[in-house]
Amino acid sequence: MSNRNSQAGKTAARERIRAERERQQKKERLRRQLVVAGAVVGVLAVAGGIGYAVMKANEPTGWEAAKEAKQIAPAHTQGKNHTEILIGDPKAKETMEVFEDVRCPACAAFEQSSGQALLKDIEDGRYRVRFTMYTFIDGMSGGEGSKNALSALGAALNISPEAFLKYKSALYSTKYHPDEREDLYAKDSELLKVAADVPELKGNKAFEKAVKEGTYDRWAMDMTALFGRKGVKGTPTFMHGDKKLVMDQIPQRQMTPAQYNQLALNNFKKMIDKEFGPAKGAGAGKDSGKGGGKGIREGEKDPSGTR
Repeated sequence: MSNRNSQAGKTAARERIRAERERQQKKERLRRQLVVAGAVVGVLAVAGGIGYAVMKANEPTGWEAAKEAKQIAPAHTQGKNHTEILIGDPKAKETMEVFEDVRCPACAAFEQSSGQALLKDIEDGRYRVRFTMYTFIDGMSGGEGSKNALSALGAALNISPEAFLKYKSALYSTKYHPDEREDLYAKDSELLKVAADVPELKGNKAFEKAVKEGTYDRWAMDMTALFGRKGVKGTPTFMHGDKKLVMDQIPQRQMTPAQYNQLALNNFKKMIDKEFGPAKGAGAGKDSGKGGGKGIREGEKDPSGTR
């Protein structure tokens, strides 16, 4: 082999090696570019995922979300945001306001001792009652039983004023009313168990569906926002117009539950007689709430004041 041919072979070999090296370098550059591009896409995906997660985390949930939901108001309500629950004979000349919180032990004590007397006065047409339901005990003691029970009361009111009154009485009863520190009414199952004692609600699928789905949660939050209306921040409270009605204190002494209830009932009747005059004969008006959705009677001062 001549030197010339040998040199040419070496040159060709070097060219092949160089070409192979360049091919490998191009391949490596492409691989790195793909890795970088994938990493960028991954970073963007992670960033997007984090952004979405942060957005979802900042979205209101539970009862905070209920504040933003579209309100569905129960039937038999009126007034601003449908938060006026006015029950009784439309012909009644007077309107009394009752402020309660479902978890309130003092409200339960009132309902257990004097609730039936209040219902009889409504039935007899002695006065109508506007109920304002608060939920401040949820904030004081923690939990959501007051709000959840109020939403369920909205579902009962949607059935009828009678169902609302009976269900409210059952929620406050000695049979069901829990210690205020025990948030039983936060459970829909507990609210439905109580409803089984109310004929209008027992087995009522529309009521059960509304309780389980929280149909009236937004309405309950709108009612909750009335806290402090007319300066009322404690329950139970009774008002006639702008006048707060006050019952005599029960003496601090040992007594049986029956004795306590009798004294409390006597004090309630005394307060009512003082404000509205002695009770007249029964039958002044036998409508226990069927006209409850007609609102403030023409010519009567709106007991809700400016709200």
